[in-house]
Order: sequence, then structure tokens, then C-alpha cells
Amino acid sequence: MDPLTLLHHWLDTAPLRSSSRIEYEREVTRWLTWCAAQRPPINPFDIGIEDIAAWAGTYLTDQLDGRPFDGPDALAHVAEHHRAAALTHDRRITALTQYYEACKDRGTIRLTPDLTMLRSGVDRDATPPRRLTPMERNVFLTCIGMWGPDRARHYRRDRLIAYLLLEGLRPAEVARVDMRHLYDLGTGTWEVRAPDYEYENVGKKHVLEPLTAAALKEYLPHRIRPADGVHTLLTVQGGRPIDSGYPNMIIRRMAATHSLLAQRTPPVTADTLAHTGYWDAPAT
Repeated sequence: MDPLTLLHHWLDTAPLRSSSRIEYEREVTRWLTWCAAQRPPINPFDIGIEDIAAWAGTYLTDQLDGRPFDGPDALAHVAEHHRAAALTHDRRITALTQYYEACKDRGTIRLTPDLTMLRSGVDRDATPPRRLTPMERNVFLTCIGMWGPDRARHYRRDRLIAYLLLEGLRPAEVARVDMRHLYDLGTGTWEVRAPDYEYENVGKKHVLEPLTAAALKEYLPHRIRPADGVHTLLTVQGGRPIDSGYPNMIIRRMAATHSLLAQRTPPVTADTLAHTGYWDAPAT
């Protein structure tokens, strides 16, 4: 199936709002047209993030104020000084993310391109996070379950982050969870206390839900060896703690994989998940 035919087949069958369908068709068609116009032409099924960056940058020339579109600093400039353009850019990246998800689902490509670094991160709505509805939460749980080695190298860490947010820990707390304040109760359950900014064991106690406990047990044997003096549960290359902004980035990326969440307003963020929780009401 050629790229344009696949686009139309996907749009004809995907459960999308009419506004999203129109926007996705426009942006992906622009992308495919740009690929065909390059010399030599670019195969849309064999591209890198640099190709999409080159295309997306053509729409940000005025907003870049003479800067090259060459990395996070350029996106940060657009987000700070041209918020509307940054939002439009992020929707453009969402359209391509969804298109390549459809390509993968149809067996045209093996892996979807990771476009996380091409997102400005500007929220579409400045209002406080709105909890997911029960249906949206079920969809997001599906997104977590589908987040595997074809999505990210450290997918176990990403899954655990999502589940810890559903426990009610805030994004910055998730980033600072300390191994020294994580307790195996010996009954298949675990207890953790949300740390303060000094990593002290003074925060709210959380007895982890079975899904979170299972994700923790799966993650621990694959935890990146921490550097000297690092005690955080979640680590990155070099043994450093994860950045406090990473939970939000990975949740936005997970949500972008499903058409029912990709265009949600307000968007699905780490704070949204923390406000949602596992249950509609506290267990009694």
C-alpha cells in the first residue's frame, strides 16, 4: 500500500473526530508531498527524525527569528515567544505520530519514529488538569500495556512511571522516589512514601496497587546501575536520576499513540494522571 492510500484507508476507519480527521489529512498530505519533492525523493516509510525536523522547520521560519531549527533550544524559543505557533507545531507532530502508528499497525513499518524531541511541550490548555474519565483511563491503561520494547529501550521504567502517577504521586515526587524509602512488605505488596525536596521520608504513604507492584518487580532487575550517591528508584544512562520533566514527556508520548487521547483538551499530562488515580473514589 502506497503512503497516500494508507493515509486515506486509516482516516476512513479510525475513530477520529471530524476536526481531527481533517487536520490529520492536511498535515500528513503536506508531509508526503514534501517527501516526494526532495531530490532524491524521500521514502516516507524509511525516514529519520531529522527528515521530519527539516519538514516541520519550514513552517517555523518566521517564529525562529533567524535561528536554525536544530534542537530543543530552538523549540524552546518558539514556545516562549510564539505560543500559538508552538501549539500548531505540536499538533503537526501528533498527526505524524498517529499516521506512523497506523503504518506500524498495518505492517508497513516495524518501528514508529520517536518524535518526542520534536514536541515543544506547550500545553494546549492553561486550566488546571482535568481528570481522565473512566473510559479515558481505560484507554490509557491500554496504552501502558502496549508500551513495550518496540516503543522504548527502557519501557519497563516508563510503565512504572505511569503506574506511580496513577498511585497519586505527583510528577516531581515520582522522579525523586528513593530506594531507601521503598519497602517490600513481604506479602506481594510494596509501600513507598512520597519524598520531599530533601529526599526525606516525610510524605504521604502509598501502598502500591497490584499493577504498580508488578511493574516495580519487573523493572528492578533492569534498573540502570546508579552512580555513587544516587538512590533514586528511576535512573537514566550514566546512573543519574531522571529529570523532573521526564514523567510528563513520557506520558504525553504514550497518550499520542492512541487516537482517542492524542487530541484531548486539556491534553493528557503527568499531572492529569496523578489527579485521576486508579479508582473513581478512594477505596474503603
